Amino acid sequence: MSGNLFIVSAPSGAGKSSLVKALLERDAQIRLSVSCTTRAPRQGEIDGVHYHFISRDLFQERLERGEFLESAEVYGNFYGTSQRWIEDEMAAGRDILLEIDWQGAAQVRKLLPAAISIFILPPSLTELQRRLDGRGTDSAEIIAKRMAAAREDVSHALEFDYLLVNDVFDEALADLLAITRSRRLSIQAQSQRLSPLLASLLN
Repeated sequence: MSGNLFIVSAPSGAGKSSLVKALLERDAQIRLSVSCTTRAPRQGEIDGVHYHFISRDLFQERLERGEFLESAEVYGNFYGTSQRWIEDEMAAGRDILLEIDWQGAAQVRKLLPAAISIFILPPSLTELQRRLDGRGTDSAEIIAKRMAAAREDVSHALEFDYLLVNDVFDEALADLLAITRSRRLSIQAQSQRLSPLLASLLN
């Protein structure tokens, strides 16, 4: 039985990474896809855990060989998802989560229409600005660029299958868990998983 592919996107500062981290801690059946990137590691980031940090030349070589399921340039750095790894994991029946932007999500949906896409909204632009300011990691210029990009990101929210608002964290996490669990309870999934039980009940 093929695994599920979940896509989670959000504007910077909406809390996507925190929600995904909490989801993975509570749902052991989901594995996070680790993207390749040409940007430098931030403090505390580990190669192969948070990202695969590679050179721009190597990224370009892999892009030209068609190895990426999706790729994008964000703030001057390149990001990409290994197509072979995704396909192998799903073929083995494992559920995979992609934490990517709306552009990457659109690329993936074209190639894998069965993917389940989720967009996370902030409760307001004011709160989004507060969260970005509170990080203390970006300059005012970068934050202004992120706020402008957030408006563009949100304009694509209705292209996704599900919309969540990350106002109260625990409520947003419960909604995210509900989506992943309900997908596994669909007729398509359960008819394969429970085929012995169904056969015994119908005979």
